[in-house]
Amino acid sequence: MNQTDPIADLLTRIRNANSALKSETSIPYSRLKGEVTKVLKRTATSPTSTWRNKKGPAAFEDSAQDCRKERSIVGIKRISRPGLRRYAASDEMPRVLGGMGISIVTTSRGVMTGHEARKAKVGGEILAYVW
Repeated sequence: MNQTDPIADLLTRIRNANSALKSETSIPYSRLKGEVTKVLKRTATSPTSTWRNKKGPAAFEDSAQDCRKERSIVGIKRISRPGLRRYAASDEMPRVLGGMGISIVTTSRGVMTGHEARKAKVGGEILAYVW
């Protein structure tokens, strides 16, 4: 199956698994998807998430969700999409919910949060908001 937006597919699978209180979901792996989930792991939204790769597609696992029985991510919204790319300079980086959430940004220095991009003084494409 040919996908036009694999990042939206990643975010939708994480959102659906999170709302169903599942601790694991199957996601086809790519380097960009791995970097996005590393950003989620670095932040407090998903501190114990890991990628498992056995035969077939990789599995994204959030093991902290098992013990809490509550959603670790309240909401995810895709901002830049293939039909309309959204870019921001370092001084125009958006704050999600007044700093309570994060924005995931791809920059020339890699995938990072909006706060990290603001500190590094680099702009880039805003992939998603997570709160």
